[in-house]
Amino acid sequence: MHARLVRSAAAVAVMAAGPLTQAPAASAEPSEPTPSASAASAETPAPDAGSVEMTAKDAAGDPLPGAVFLLLDSTGQENGRRKTDAQGKLTFPDLAPGVYRLKQTASGSPLHEVVTDQDVIVTPGTATRLTITDPFKAAKVLLQAKDDKTGKLLPGATVNIGTGTSTLLTLATGAKGTASGELPVSSRRTQFWVKEIKAPAGYDLYKPTKTFTAGPGAPVTVTVTNAKTATDPKPDPSDTPMHKPTASPSSPGKPSSGTGEATPSASGSDTPDADSSPVAATPVGDSTPKAPTGSLAHTGADATPWLIGGAAVLIAAGGGVLLLARRSRTDSPTDDSTES
Repeated sequence: MHARLVRSAAAVAVMAAGPLTQAPAASAEPSEPTPSASAASAETPAPDAGSVEMTAKDAAGDPLPGAVFLLLDSTGQENGRRKTDAQGKLTFPDLAPGVYRLKQTASGSPLHEVVTDQDVIVTPGTATRLTITDPFKAAKVLLQAKDDKTGKLLPGATVNIGTGTSTLLTLATGAKGTASGELPVSSRRTQFWVKEIKAPAGYDLYKPTKTFTAGPGAPVTVTVTNAKTATDPKPDPSDTPMHKPTASPSSPGKPSSGTGEATPSASGSDTPDADSSPVAATPVGDSTPKAPTGSLAHTGADATPWLIGGAAVLIAAGGGVLLLARRSRTDSPTDDSTES
């Protein structure tokens, strides 16, 4: 009886001791493969994963380091955030195939703007390559129209501003004589032209084309000057010349003195002026012939017949006197001889 109890106690002790010695070995074996399996799944990408490789630059072609981009999945959850390196490059790796939303939050430069959001498609096992071009910030333009003499600001002036053959901006000065706007630029220093297309009221158009230079985000002032339109003075009624009527000539071909008054004959002789009607002879001693009242002066050509006639009379009278003288001389000796 006693031996049976001893054996039973020994069997119980062995059974109790067996599980205690084997428990640590059994619990240690499954704990090692668990962390190794999770590490292997994290390091090995899925066989159908894709990626996005990006390059950020500006409009002049220079790289943009420090530009920040977010990649959002189809549910709007952030899938990754990256910043471009010194060459303006970044990569979003290990992306499940699908459509993503790319969002730029910073350009990395005070001279550049960020681009608008865009969709990116990721295909299995393929790297999607993108080039992002950030625009320069617009220049801030202030337009002024001034009087070229006084410098007074003038409303109502309209100008075009552009570069090359393209017009980029049209501005019109308001009541204060100024206007403002944003001018897109394509480089760090861009040259522009400005041309006035409408002048302020009462002023001449400013015809020359001016040029100026503007940079990204920088303010620039453009000024056009206008000269007042010249106006002709109104005529003074008191300065209007008075025109005197001109008398018409009494007969064709005879010049008129233009005064309507009779003038003495230009011949200077005692012979009266010839006329179409008979005129009484001028008494001897009156050397100034008078023209009939209301008639115009006559030229010396009208006295030619009178001169010819007078000369003929004088020649005839002279011949008669000479003849009488010769006869008197002839008769005188005869008388003397008879008396003796």
